[in-house]
Amino acid sequence: MKILIIEDHPKTVQSIKQGLEENHIVVDFAYDGYTGKLLAERNKYDAIISDVILPHTNGIDLCRHFRNIGIKTPIIMVSALDTTEDKIVGLDAGADDYLAKPYEFRELLARIKALTRRRIDELQAGHILRYHDVEIDLKTKKVKRKEKIIKLTPKEFALLEYFIRNKEKVITKQEITECVWDINFDTGTNLVEVYVNYLRNKIDKGFDEKLIHTSFGMGYIFHQEQD
Repeated sequence: MKILIIEDHPKTVQSIKQGLEENHIVVDFAYDGYTGKLLAERNKYDAIISDVILPHTNGIDLCRHFRNIGIKTPIIMVSALDTTEDKIVGLDAGADDYLAKPYEFRELLARIKALTRRRIDELQAGHILRYHDVEIDLKTKKVKRKEKIIKLTPKEFALLEYFIRNKEKVITKQEITECVWDINFDTGTNLVEVYVNYLRNKIDKGFDEKLIHTSFGMGYIFHQEQD
């Protein structure tokens, strides 16, 4: 496995680098956004770890740039900015995960392993998922309901994919945080509710039949209502 670290604090870089190399992971690193951008464009990585606040190019713009040019490498964004809004901004820019500083190395390692494992599973599985009149393409990340193209952010796409894979059964908030965000967030966050609402506005709004339902006191269920 090969990882790119984009972080402007040398001591942090060396600490993460040492921990990853002890786990047999090859590491490249950059101390600023511009150098990180060049490395990511020139090389293939299994994951990218990027701080948000960086010299030259911040992590949000960097992540957005990578997605715009077709780099699909899993990205973990790390930052001392840890409000729900901060996390949403990072995830909407295309990050696959968002880790608030300070954090333990073993948590970072767990997230890296989860993201790369999911990536392998996606490559090995069939790339089209369908339920009712919704179709998602795991390779192109395109989503259609009936014949309407629906544009989703990476995290909205991941949430919809999880709903479809677990259709017609109640899914708890904890399951979503563990399986879509890979590891538990602070239990006080409302990130799941925020993203379910985002997804409802795109998948259900404007259609007669709603697919995303709240199971009060339990979680959510993705299913076609029967007459």
